[in-house]
Amino acid sequence: MTASKPRRSPKPQERQRDPERTRRLILEAAGAEFSAKGYAGARIASIAARAGVNQQLISYYFDGKEGLYRAMSEEWGQRQSELVAPDIPLSEQLRRLVLETLSSRDGVRLLAWSGLEYDGPESDPDHAPRAQRLAGTVAQIAALKADGRLPEWVDPASLTVLLMAAAMAPVTLPHVVEGLTGTDPGSPEFVRQYADQLAKLIEHLSPQ
Repeated sequence: MTASKPRRSPKPQERQRDPERTRRLILEAAGAEFSAKGYAGARIASIAARAGVNQQLISYYFDGKEGLYRAMSEEWGQRQSELVAPDIPLSEQLRRLVLETLSSRDGVRLLAWSGLEYDGPESDPDHAPRAQRLAGTVAQIAALKADGRLPEWVDPASLTVLLMAAAMAPVTLPHVVEGLTGTDPGSPEFVRQYADQLAKLIEHLSPQ
């Protein structure tokens, strides 16, 4: 059996050559790889090839596959916090989340994959950060309920799950969308119409 070669650290000139651009290339390549294959199926070698960088740079910048996944999740979480700031009405938050799929579908596909692969918190690198992010939405819905703007029977956590699933539908259920509407589920026309429908549904449920 041939001994494996020791892993080579990136050379100093490789590390110093526009590090921010290198990190961005890796993150973009990781988004494509993870969204296409999920966390379990993604390969560091494939991500490096997509990014056109030395594979060792991924270890250097992100400490491997899990660290890279966490970095991506943090970026997506930051973007979500911009879209669903607590001072924005819930209906508008849902509209923005749906419209976001027009410019970036990787985040939704990544979340869908993490659900399909899920077999417990220990296998989910983003488990705790995701729960913390979503706690804000649960709290907002609970506040609406306390103010009498949502029916008494509403469970805030359950409604958060329902709204997430609905917002993700153009990406996670494209076959259903096309079968029912005969339109391209990724087209701007459908996504905008769907976003408006979802927002109006929430407005009806929770008049401001």
